[in-house]
Amino acid sequence: MVARHPHTLTVGLAQIAPCWLRRDATLDKVGVWLEQAAAEGCELVVFGEALVPGYPFWVERTDGARFDSRLQKELYAHYVNEAVDIAAGHLEPLAALAAKRGIAVYLGVIEKAADRGHSLYCSVVYINANGKIASVHRKLMPTYEERLVWSCGDGHGLRTHPLGAFTVGGLNCWENWLPLARAALYAQGEDLHVAIWPGSQRNTEDITRFIAKEGRSFVVSVSGLMRAEDIDPALPHFDTLKTACRGNLADGGSCIAAPDGAWLLAPETGSEALRIATLDHRRVLEERHNMDPAGHYSRPDVTRLTVERKRQTTAEFNGDETL
Repeated sequence: MVARHPHTLTVGLAQIAPCWLRRDATLDKVGVWLEQAAAEGCELVVFGEALVPGYPFWVERTDGARFDSRLQKELYAHYVNEAVDIAAGHLEPLAALAAKRGIAVYLGVIEKAADRGHSLYCSVVYINANGKIASVHRKLMPTYEERLVWSCGDGHGLRTHPLGAFTVGGLNCWENWLPLARAALYAQGEDLHVAIWPGSQRNTEDITRFIAKEGRSFVVSVSGLMRAEDIDPALPHFDTLKTACRGNLADGGSCIAAPDGAWLLAPETGSEALRIATLDHRRVLEERHNMDPAGHYSRPDVTRLTVERKRQTTAEFNGDETL
């Protein structure tokens, strides 16, 4: 392997569409794009929000708030069955591939957890270059109609990770707008912020540059795509979905802003692409000369943040449970 420069990190933005609502097929596709990113020298590859098995676009388009709707029940049941169960090993092949190719990964998934029944979480998973699943952050607050199919997350995954010269952290979609969630990552030394989105330049074009200026960090925003042709005829209620979900539901908008807020890669829409950029950590140090939000420009004697990292659960069992 070619020696990496101690100050730089090469990042790949994998702007792709899922094999919508099909977990295994989408994970296979993610693996193909991971391989491509690794072959092109990327040390980190990032995928969009809820990519595996896909964002719930049907909710907005098919009267998702109608109570006791058979259509909504059947689509939700399918969604649960296709969600990612990390404890069951659904991500193990991808983690093994990351280790084999020596590349770190941020990936948006719909997560189900056996100890939380059949509820779903919008999670961003970080897999390090050794193939370890180092954090799983469940979106703190689903946005608007997302609350009809996703549950509220917790602070367990509000973590940063060393990656070369950088300290990287990530958030899902609109929780990037939450000042305290960002502050929790800044306080852990974050200087490379990953923001993942289902897709749309209207989401990425303002906040990407704003977070970069606020955090004096590089900010990588990665979006997915979703087109009518991505709807599989084998899905439940295909005819209804095909009629309701016309055109482009998500068109990308992936981009990178430098620590001064300038575009390193401006948002691009409309097609699948692997966009690559090399980040120089010395730019972070330059911009933090006059502003460091968790360092010399903070006042912890006046304002401080407390973060509850305990994974939420509905029951705790104490004592010897063996028969």
